[in-house]
Amino acid sequence: MPPSPIRKLAPFAEAAKSKGIKVYHLNIGNPDLPTPLIGMEAVRHNQLSTVEYSHSMGIESLRRRWAQYYQEKNIMVDHSQIMITNGGSEAISMTMMACLNHYEDVLVPEPFYANYYGFSTVAGIVFKPVKSDIEHDFAMPPVEELESLITPGTKAIMICNPNNPTGYLYSRSDLEKLAEIALRHDLFLISDEVYREFCYDGNEHYSIMQIAGLENHAVLIDSMSKRFSACGIRVGALVTRNKELMATVLKFAQSRLSPPSFGQILAEAALDSPPEYYEGIYTEYIERRNTLVNGLNHIPGVYSPMPKGAFYTMAKLPVDNTEKFAQWILSDFQYQNQTVMLAPGSGFYATPGLGKDEVRLAYVINKTDIERALECLERALEVYPGRK
Repeated sequence: MPPSPIRKLAPFAEAAKSKGIKVYHLNIGNPDLPTPLIGMEAVRHNQLSTVEYSHSMGIESLRRRWAQYYQEKNIMVDHSQIMITNGGSEAISMTMMACLNHYEDVLVPEPFYANYYGFSTVAGIVFKPVKSDIEHDFAMPPVEELESLITPGTKAIMICNPNNPTGYLYSRSDLEKLAEIALRHDLFLISDEVYREFCYDGNEHYSIMQIAGLENHAVLIDSMSKRFSACGIRVGALVTRNKELMATVLKFAQSRLSPPSFGQILAEAALDSPPEYYEGIYTEYIERRNTLVNGLNHIPGVYSPMPKGAFYTMAKLPVDNTEKFAQWILSDFQYQNQTVMLAPGSGFYATPGLGKDEVRLAYVINKTDIERALECLERALEVYPGRK
């Protein structure tokens, strides 16, 4: 099981904090914005006398409300096509186990959300990376390149849209090309869409569930964690119109009994958050994105594409190895009693050697702290022994 590139440097951050050093966490997508009050109040004032197991599919009223949310986004599904899971993570894991047998393979553009690789390891399936690169702003690899990797053992293509860790937003044209491949080779097309609410610069999100003909091929992964700054409620969803697949996934869901009751209560209420909540969050992320990415590109030797979605960016640094640098900046550096925690880029690749000069940064802290973190990063790069 591979270690998490996002969390494995935690002991060095804890050691820095024990010395009284302020650590700016740009390493993990744990938003500091408020969870909707309407959701918090629903938990505080719930009328439960006993906290029972819910249905293994999840509370029906939540599934109906979530279906309504999708219908408002022109994704026509009903509650029977939605499985509530213990976060988006469980939805990903269950999807892999249900769609692929041992030793069959899934194609995934890299860099990718690091836990995909871990979940594929647990499921006993073969993880086939398809390279995208920072020089082309992590655009979707050419269709010919992706299709050349398909073998009789290939059963699925998996994407994250908008992408974690790059912020790349798949266009409608991108998705239609992937749909053609999925139909031509009879593959599942799995789309992790947990950041769907965060698309910038006039770009709109388009879902694989909106493409005709994919009824038995499309699987949508969703989560409440990032949409409502509620990572700890552990409520996600697996959405598919494929009845046989849903019946198979239900077997895995029954074995873990049920998703968390209080998380589901909060999630259902949060879906009724007023438009002002979404607007405020959206505006804040745009400002944070611009502060971080523009600041990165003003540091000599650093390059970061401007993300079109989610709240992450990948940056290329002028260093020998970002894993060493990310540890060094925590253990051997401080500027005005401050330092920065980063996620080394190599943890988001499966191809050996890639990402060694890249880091992922999450713009989930306030703009003032982002500016201070950027100043620390610039000062650190000036004195790092392994600078290139």
